[in-house]
Amino acid sequence: MPESIVRPSLPLIAKLCLAGLVALLLLCFLGPYLSPYNPFSPHWQALSVRPGVQQHWFGTDAIGRDVFARTLAGGRLSLTIGLLSSVIALLIGVSYGAIAGLAGGRVERIMVRLLDVLSALPFLLVVILLLTLFERSLGLLLAAIGGYVWIDLARVMRAEASRLREAPFVLASEAAGARFNQRLRWHVIPNLMPLALVYLGLILPQAILVESFLGFLGLSVDEPSASWGSLLAEGVQEMDSAPWTLLFPAVFLVLTLLIFQFLGDALSDRLDVRRGAGAAA
Repeated sequence: MPESIVRPSLPLIAKLCLAGLVALLLLCFLGPYLSPYNPFSPHWQALSVRPGVQQHWFGTDAIGRDVFARTLAGGRLSLTIGLLSSVIALLIGVSYGAIAGLAGGRVERIMVRLLDVLSALPFLLVVILLLTLFERSLGLLLAAIGGYVWIDLARVMRAEASRLREAPFVLASEAAGARFNQRLRWHVIPNLMPLALVYLGLILPQAILVESFLGFLGLSVDEPSASWGSLLAEGVQEMDSAPWTLLFPAVFLVLTLLIFQFLGDALSDRLDVRRGAGAAA
């Protein structure tokens, strides 16, 4: 009998990153409600207060808003936008890649060429055009980010679906009379989901970084809302008089990206579907 496959346990650094991610989520989603300071209301008696003074742990900005509360509120918005846009990218990428890979032939070639065309488009110019033609909104921002990060995911899903197209159970279902949509729904997409969920951990930090970049350029959320990107833009303007307004949002953003990167690498090693299939054979 073949020996059962034993998945290696998560390494220590991945466990630490997972604990850090939980702590970060709790801090960003609960912290703004527990803070005594409103992250959006100015306090004219505490302009550009240094960190640790007057119970402002991260100091205040030029109009007296608490940087600690604003950093947590910005993190809540950045994480939410990153997660929702990644889910949109996951739905589009898995569906597109599964259809292209299962169809094969001319349909697959046309869909792959379309991916090449989309990859060559200047993303920033497309987003600026969208925000110029349509009223800026959260839905448009999610669609823009999700419409950017899904392309690489679709390539991976297409390659895996092409491999599954020749799998015995898919060929058997086709011989038994299963239609295209039935093979897609019953066999291909369920077998793509483990790999897609692993890849979700890789596109999520990419979505957060894209949102921060757009926020830094002033193309994300409007005042009084703030994301890490818009906070970085504000911090650059106050860097000479209040450098802490740039430092703390930047530290939170970098730590978040590193946490997701380490977790994505660990999950990729642990849940590598193709490696497990090869070992089982």
